[in-house]
Amino acid sequence: MKKPMSAEAAAIVQMSRSALSRRRLLQAAGVGGVAVAAAACGAGGGDDSGSASSSAAPETSAATDVSDSEKIVNWANWPLYIDVDDETGAYPTLEAFQQASGITVNYTEDINDNNEFYAKVRAQLESGQSIDRDIVVLTDWMAALWINNGFAAKLDKANIPNAANLNPAYLNVGFDPNRDYTLPWFSGFGCFGWNTAALQETLGTDKLVTLDQLWDPALKGRITVLSEMRDTMGIILAAQGYDPSNFTDEQFQEGIAVLQTQIDSGQIRQVAGNDYVAALETGDVIAVIGWSGDMFQLGEDYGVGLPESGAMLWTDNMLVPATATHKKNAEQVMNYYYDPVVAAEAAAWVQYISPVAGAREAMAEIDPELVDNEWIFPSSTMLDNSYVFMTLTPEQDEAYQREFQKAIGF
Repeated sequence: MKKPMSAEAAAIVQMSRSALSRRRLLQAAGVGGVAVAAAACGAGGGDDSGSASSSAAPETSAATDVSDSEKIVNWANWPLYIDVDDETGAYPTLEAFQQASGITVNYTEDINDNNEFYAKVRAQLESGQSIDRDIVVLTDWMAALWINNGFAAKLDKANIPNAANLNPAYLNVGFDPNRDYTLPWFSGFGCFGWNTAALQETLGTDKLVTLDQLWDPALKGRITVLSEMRDTMGIILAAQGYDPSNFTDEQFQEGIAVLQTQIDSGQIRQVAGNDYVAALETGDVIAVIGWSGDMFQLGEDYGVGLPESGAMLWTDNMLVPATATHKKNAEQVMNYYYDPVVAAEAAAWVQYISPVAGAREAMAEIDPELVDNEWIFPSSTMLDNSYVFMTLTPEQDEAYQREFQKAIGF
């Protein structure tokens, strides 16, 4: 039986109906497909953290929590990663949370790349100083690094009863087995994206399905690939016939050689984080190795697809820094976004995979056209054509990152 919609949830839906108008237009981009058994089945399960972790996080000295006296939360997230009212630029679900809770959320889109953000705050974290953020959203392997280094605060689940709505597929991850420190925000695919009209004019096709197409000389200087090593290298390894979840040093070196060749030849214009979106919008770039949800948010003039040889599957996680001073308020935000109705509302806009059980059922009321959207609720076929990057030891991660950074000129 469907759970009745709460008054608060109903208010959220009413507030953001206008924000969903563009999402409906995106159905013309070819999104649809068959019903799925579960959202993100297998997307975050097992030991697929992307980096090896110890069995327990180091002891940390908790910062003084002033949540009771300061009703604010400072939240750092990636661009295009929360629902937005297309007319006003406001965040409908966040506005509803602020009205209901009395907590002001200072929301910033200041995470462009995991390594880049970590470099910006690392010195403060290591010295135990505040980074002026109470929630950060980090990909699995980077969340593992924060936990292992003692930079994450252990969550008080008493403040997050809706954490019980976590899809079981996401529960037993190697870097945070009991989800003591993190809750998934969204999952998504590292895949192909493109400007449909420009691709048709340049290659005579409106779809990218192979890496060889991306390397077509006609696209020279009009391509961007991700600065996230695991996404770019994973797609390259898969195209070479290797398994990105289980490869050798020699196979990685072959992949690096492919990347180096495409950079040196000028085929690849730029290696970028989330700012590749701007290059697509200006027309400087025609095609990318990018992230699935970004392409939908750009609108119906853009296409997205999984490479035939396989895409990369990842999860981003909400984490409270050990130096956060509004931890309880941050936990209230997490609890709010684990209400299935709120989770569905956010997913309807960002077009990424929801980790919240019940979100698909809630979507039936919010936007029925999205219930069978495989980019939000992926089918087994899509998941079977995707890889989670191999778990790396710290030594492997350092070595592979060094080779990747050398190739891209950073």
